[in-house]
Amino acid sequence: MDKIMRGRIKELIARHPKVGDALAEFGVACVTCAVGTCLLKDILEIHHLSPEDEQRMLTRIAEIVYPNRQVVIPLRKSQPEQKTGKLINSPPLLKLVAEHAMIKRVLARIPDMLRKLDLDTVEGRQLALASVDFIRSFADKYHHAKEEDILFKCFDGNLDIIKVMLDDHETGRAHVRAIREAVERRDTVAAVKHLKGYQKLLMEHIRKEDEVLYPWMDRQLSVTQIGRLFSEFAAADAPLAETRRRSEEFISMLEQRFGDAEPGQSR
Repeated sequence: MDKIMRGRIKELIARHPKVGDALAEFGVACVTCAVGTCLLKDILEIHHLSPEDEQRMLTRIAEIVYPNRQVVIPLRKSQPEQKTGKLINSPPLLKLVAEHAMIKRVLARIPDMLRKLDLDTVEGRQLALASVDFIRSFADKYHHAKEEDILFKCFDGNLDIIKVMLDDHETGRAHVRAIREAVERRDTVAAVKHLKGYQKLLMEHIRKEDEVLYPWMDRQLSVTQIGRLFSEFAAADAPLAETRRRSEEFISMLEQRFGDAEPGQSR
C-alpha cells in the first residue's frame, strides 16, 4: 500500500481506471484534473477527508489494485477538530471567497447573454466587450493577482494543486483574448464558443478553490501569515477601488437586464 500512496495518481488511474471512480465517490476529481501528477498521499492531505471516509476510500482503491490480497490500510494522524472539513476561517481567504461570489453572479448570466448576442450590432459588441473588461479588470487583475502575487507565494510553487490553478488562469486569459479577437472580427460563433469555455472553466476553477485549495491553505497558514495576507490584500485593493465599483455596477446591470439567478447556476 505504501507504493500506491507514493505513486502518481494519473499513472495509477491509467493502470486501474476504476480508481478514478473510487476517488470520485468521495468528491476527489482527479480524473478531470489537468495535471494529475499529485501523489495519492498528497491528495489525502489536500482533500482532508474524515478519517472514516479516508479509510473507506483507501479500502476501495486497495480492492481495485490488489483484488485477491488482504491489504493493511495505514492510519494517518488525525487533524485538530476545528481545522477539519471544508471550513474556511481566515479573513483573507474569506475575502477571496466573497470575490468568487461576485464572479459567479456574472457567470450565471452568461447563457442568457449569449442567447441574444449579436456582434453585428453596436449593443451586442458593447455587451461582449463589457464582459471582457469585467473578466480582465476584476476576475483577473483584482482577484487572480492577489492569488498569484501574494497568497500562492506562501506555499511551494511546485505543488501540483497550485500548478493546476495557475494553468487555469492562463487558459482563462487565452479565452479572453479569443473573445476580444472574435468581437473585433464580428464573429459571433467564436465569441459564444469562448465565453462558454470561460464560464465552464471558471465555475470548476472556483469550486476547486472554495472546496479544496482554500480550506487546505487555511489549515496550513500561521497566525502571522494570516495577518500579513490581510494587510497585503488591503494594500493591493486600495488602488483598485474604482475597478471594484465599476465591476459592481456591471453585475447590477446584468442582473437588471437578464433577471436574478442563483449565483453559480445558469438560467
